[in-house]
Amino acid sequence: MRRAAGLGRLIPGQAVNSLPPLREVIARHGLSASKALGQNFLLDEQLLDRIAAIPGSLKDRAVLEVGPGPGGLTRALLRAGARVTAIEMDRRCLPALAELAEAFPGRLRVIEGDALKIDPASLFGEEAYAVVANLPYNVGTALFTGWLSGESWPPRWSSLTLMFQQEVAQRIVATPAEPSAYGRLAVLAQWRGAPRLAMKVHRSAFTPPPKVMSAIVHVVPTAMPEGVSARLLERLTEAAFGQRRKMLRQSLKGVPGALDALERLGIDPQRRAETLRVEEFVNIARVLSAGG
Repeated sequence: MRRAAGLGRLIPGQAVNSLPPLREVIARHGLSASKALGQNFLLDEQLLDRIAAIPGSLKDRAVLEVGPGPGGLTRALLRAGARVTAIEMDRRCLPALAELAEAFPGRLRVIEGDALKIDPASLFGEEAYAVVANLPYNVGTALFTGWLSGESWPPRWSSLTLMFQQEVAQRIVATPAEPSAYGRLAVLAQWRGAPRLAMKVHRSAFTPPPKVMSAIVHVVPTAMPEGVSARLLERLTEAAFGQRRKMLRQSLKGVPGALDALERLGIDPQRRAETLRVEEFVNIARVLSAGG
């Protein structure tokens, strides 16, 4: 297929290998990464294809993408055969995404809005979906913890493939052997999920280059431990790591029943939160969920 004369616009049904370069799309639409929105654009098509391959085959699978920007990762997901629902709050990017939707008829749905305020269940109904996104730095952690929360498990999403600042990614996969990184994010991600560091991405791959390195975390849900309230575990970790330099006897005194649970489980209240394994947090939450 050809491009519209002189404009570089995408043509409906256009062959994948004849899409105009991302730099051309960005220049034509006058796009620039917004610092306020935490944007950094990835333009390396081979790198984007590698990211889209992390969840496994996406052929005919539903995928949620947050913050597609000019559509670099979106292209890779579409090339992989996915049916993509993209949430974008930057209106400047919508025309470029609309052209991409025309080039892949019926395969890309673009929703203008704030992903923090949109329930994916309202977008996919009963269908399972994978989440693949180069998350805006300023909302990445909030979105991630939101997807990990809730009593209903397994979740509607089949996997999360998300780009974070490398420091955040390392916190998600950390263990107590890495006390400077291990914290609430690790416990929330690991108590009923299996996160792994899938890929590191050098800052030079972005336009403009951020000041920090990035990394991609891939998470699949695992069995939820029986007898544990997600709400109570979230409350427990919030208190424990909210005062991580203090001993548990101090940081958990505001959680009803927590100190009694430590005694029942034989956990030394003089320990700090960063020394407790995920399983120990789960056991404390189980005692609290049972009412003491």
